[in-house]
Amino acid sequence: MNIAVLGAGAWGTAISVHLAARHDIRLWARNGAQVAAMQASRYNSRYLPGISLPPSVAVGIDLDAALRDATLVLAAMTTAGLRDILRRLKSAGCTAPVVWLCKGFEREHALLPHQVCAAELPKATSGVLSGPSFAEEVARGQPTALTLASADAAFAAVTARELHGGSLRVYSSSDVVGVEVAGAVKNVMAIATGICDGLKLGLNARAAVMTRGLAEITRLGVAMGGRAETFMGLAGVGDLILTCTGDLSRNRRVGLRLAEGKALAEILDELGHVAEGVYSAREVARIATARGIDMPITAAVCRVLDAPQSAAQVARGLLERDPKSE
Repeated sequence: MNIAVLGAGAWGTAISVHLAARHDIRLWARNGAQVAAMQASRYNSRYLPGISLPPSVAVGIDLDAALRDATLVLAAMTTAGLRDILRRLKSAGCTAPVVWLCKGFEREHALLPHQVCAAELPKATSGVLSGPSFAEEVARGQPTALTLASADAAFAAVTARELHGGSLRVYSSSDVVGVEVAGAVKNVMAIATGICDGLKLGLNARAAVMTRGLAEITRLGVAMGGRAETFMGLAGVGDLILTCTGDLSRNRRVGLRLAEGKALAEILDELGHVAEGVYSAREVARIATARGIDMPITAAVCRVLDAPQSAAQVARGLLERDPKSE
């Protein structure tokens, strides 16, 4: 396939490195200085240091050139940047199918990526690629399993087969809503788990947060139209386990620093990357409130992020909740 990967952050670079063994890859970035540095050194030193770009990955700043003859577009920017790139695809007359790699709700609108795509490219064949995947491990060729979901089940199956290979296993699904909700809300739960670990509450507490967090994810996802079984799969419990326990998790690191009492602005500046859970938490809480869905862990994370309560106070509040049936 001729694949245009739009966005040269860690994940866009990693998927380009992996897929270059079997496909023609054009990696596009909007930052001219970053592109020039990558072309000269064949490394993405800022976002994925230590990983060399294969000769077959063409890096450029010309979007039209990246899209020329593309048979698939992988949108590898943050959720906040998705709408803009979809508009640019429309302006460029691109008709290739689009698969996004972002995980989150659009800020202020509380929209999932497929809803953003429906608004901007209503006739496009599209899907989401998600699951437990640290960019660095994908780039290094370590075994990874993902889910590609699309409302067009045939497209999902065919594209999953095309991307599947080597150390990357790709499964297909038609549950776009379930896969997207799982990917968005697990980031919120990773912040909660990081807070738990940062407060040194123990492994029992971590397991409790993850398990009850999965219950929250499932309640919201099913209410929004997802299928319950999706949350037991790679995009659900699989991604939750990775993001809540892995040291490479940016959202978990946010939680760890919050437990230390650091200010959110300082944490994000130190991180240098986007932690989607910080922005998704408020949107998830808003949706849950509007739908009457009980999500106490999500609400607790929001209270820490917005700073009316400390991490320790929020943890005590969760422990003091009345007992109920599981």
